[in-house]
Amino acid sequence: MRCPALYHVLMTITARRYLDNSIGVLTLTATPQGLAQVTFGEAPAPLTVHEPSEQHHICEGILDDAAHQFSEYLSGSRTAFSLPLDLSGATAFQRAVINGLLTIPYAQTISYRDLATLIGRPQASRAVGNACATNPLPIVIPCHRILRSDGKLGGYLGGRTIKRFLLDMEIRHGAITSDCRPM
Repeated sequence: MRCPALYHVLMTITARRYLDNSIGVLTLTATPQGLAQVTFGEAPAPLTVHEPSEQHHICEGILDDAAHQFSEYLSGSRTAFSLPLDLSGATAFQRAVINGLLTIPYAQTISYRDLATLIGRPQASRAVGNACATNPLPIVIPCHRILRSDGKLGGYLGGRTIKRFLLDMEIRHGAITSDCRPM
């Protein structure tokens, strides 16, 4: 199954960077509008090579900032990302979920039901879970902070081990809120 946001990103990729870090390889993808995708492992689709252009340099700058911020986040010295985000492939509902996720403070968790209520759709817990499962920017948009109603971890794009690692790391390093700017 291919989600619309992922399809959009694959059609407009301008630059990509691989980061090898404490949770494995992350693939960062940027468009001139912002960071568009974070993938656990190496991205499966080939990246079209572009001639160097002003837009390509903009993407490289976004990737430089993102790589630096990921390094800081994973070392515990950054508790919020401050990057332009390209969410142009997201539906209105996905954007509502993303905006809700961005309000969850660092080192805190809520349930899928709580998130559904937060975005004004209290009966949409499953749809919220599906939106989290197709989040194009895990970690940056902190879907790892969502737990099942019974307090158990639930699923995660990067796997439960990485979800537990991220939550434990955040708890060790304190709390403030996210500062991302969806585009």
